[in-house]
Amino acid sequence: MILRLLSAALAAGFLAAIVATGLELALTSPLIVAAERYETPAPGQAAQALPQALPIVLAHAGHDHPTPEAAPEWQPAPGFQRMAFTGLATLVGGVGWALILGAVLLACGREPTLQTGVAFALAGFASVALAPALGLPPELPGQEAAPLLTRQVWWTMTAAATGMGLYLIAVRRSFIAILGGLVLIVAPHVVGAPPPPDATSAVPAALAAQFAARSLAIGAVFWTMIGLGLGWAWQAFAPARNRAHA
Repeated sequence: MILRLLSAALAAGFLAAIVATGLELALTSPLIVAAERYETPAPGQAAQALPQALPIVLAHAGHDHPTPEAAPEWQPAPGFQRMAFTGLATLVGGVGWALILGAVLLACGREPTLQTGVAFALAGFASVALAPALGLPPELPGQEAAPLLTRQVWWTMTAAATGMGLYLIAVRRSFIAILGGLVLIVAPHVVGAPPPPDATSAVPAALAAQFAARSLAIGAVFWTMIGLGLGWAWQAFAPARNRAHA
């Protein structure tokens, strides 16, 4: 069972990474590079005009950037190195989420299929990407943000509450369970996400909005591919005797 789950997760993560990495490189990497010019403009030059292409972040609450006084952190070099690290990070994330998704399906007594895989994957997307993005949308370099620890705490609380709420609504389905699930989903947003400082960001608001929208769209595709890949691979890696009785 464990070997089958691991094999299916590897296949699903690889499939999702191929699709998502292509979308990231085409739609999000150029925008991240353009936003970095707002973050660290060249001496004596104004920020450059932005290209038309637009980018993504897979589900997460933003990033911190070194201040001018801090020592610069290592970053992948532009070109092939950045592309390779983007693909590697997406692959690791895809396999990890596929493992979690498969474990959740089995814990809920569901057989991973194309239908259940996609349904639970979309619930995963709603939990770890869509719901947190209502308070902490994906951020570009140079955007102002609240302290990292407070964002991480709120993101974790929101993802866990949304996931549990969806479980109560979709799996348990009793009146009390549905009511409790709705309360859990709404509660983090009643508490509210940590607000950014009052400083003005150099990144245009329209650019940030486009980035957040494209990020969530690619995230939805990413999770859908994980669900499809997991459902297909779970059946493909079934023992021969199971396939014979199917």
